[in-house]
Amino acid sequence: MVSVDFVLGAATTTWKAILSQFWPVVAVSLGVSLLATPLCRHAALRKGIVDRPDDFLKPHKVPIPYLGGVAVFAGWLAGILVSLLDAHATVQKCQILGVAAAGAATMLVGLFDDLRFMRPTIKLACNITVAVWLLFFGLGDHIIQVFTGLIIPRNEPLARWLELVYSVPIVLFIVVGACNATNLIDGLDGLCAGVLGIISIGFAILAIHMRMYSNVDVDNERIVLALAMLGAAAGFLPFNMNPAKIFLGDAGSMLLGLNAAVLILLFAERQLVLWMIGALMVFGLPIADMLLTLARRWRNGKPLMIGDRSHFYDQLRDRGLSVRQVVAISYLLTLAFVLIGISVIFLRTRYAILVYGLTCLGVVAAVWKFDMVGIENRRQNENNTPGSGTDKSPS
Repeated sequence: MVSVDFVLGAATTTWKAILSQFWPVVAVSLGVSLLATPLCRHAALRKGIVDRPDDFLKPHKVPIPYLGGVAVFAGWLAGILVSLLDAHATVQKCQILGVAAAGAATMLVGLFDDLRFMRPTIKLACNITVAVWLLFFGLGDHIIQVFTGLIIPRNEPLARWLELVYSVPIVLFIVVGACNATNLIDGLDGLCAGVLGIISIGFAILAIHMRMYSNVDVDNERIVLALAMLGAAAGFLPFNMNPAKIFLGDAGSMLLGLNAAVLILLFAERQLVLWMIGALMVFGLPIADMLLTLARRWRNGKPLMIGDRSHFYDQLRDRGLSVRQVVAISYLLTLAFVLIGISVIFLRTRYAILVYGLTCLGVVAAVWKFDMVGIENRRQNENNTPGSGTDKSPS
């Protein structure tokens, strides 16, 4: 870094200059979320929009109001709109409005599932539709170049179609995977919002670093979406900590997952695998829990799309930890993933891949040691033996 002058569009600037430009995004999203959450809670209580306990997937003791996702969406959208109203900020308005529309659609799909019920296959189809919408705005349509270094000549239209054939499935996988990963991790008071808030800090660090040393068109979009996500999650979190006064619901968890997916796609715009795998590692805890969930359900012969209560955080609860202890451990694990993810700032690609590979091996070893993908009947029998210290109290 050789320059201290802040000029939007320039390849080099400073942390102070970038934060002075974009702090209104996080401030407004935080403020709106803080104001909207109690209003949404009041509306949910008046209309009877509550999540009722069922002693299985919903073991809380009393009905808890929904609509937290609406408040998070309001804060997130407000942060985005601030960036559009700032005459000095250079963001691609068409693209970021497309992302805002995708967020609104995702929130509404989740809200419908919160209020009524939506079959998993229909919800999956909605996620795919949103991913196609993002592709229409150019998000990820060149993503295959990240993995192959492939450069498609402009004078070969058939090659461009081949690029899309490879890129589209990757984008669908990232969007659908991220939305479902955050939905799966929303199982304890304060868990999903807190984890995604920490993840957004990691995304913001990567985005600001890239903004300092590059002039890629989407640099400012990354910063805006990361900070809007941070403010919205932070404003909602005080009302969601144990004991929760309001729930995030699918409307909020899927929205946060979509925003994470968009950021991962935007980091891939640099067309270097280093930044994309760094972003994926920042998002590592939801990914790890999703893979653990699928592996456990497959091994126990259960449908992959049917919910259960054997996530990593549920298993920690079964080992006698309180909700707040489990959430604190999850925050620390998320922070560890974030620190490893942002190490791409200092590491060359060959070293970063080695570090990430060792991290994945460490996660697999921990899962194996604590038998988190074991046969459930066997694990339950072991937990119920005298002296096991198992706490089966609801969360």
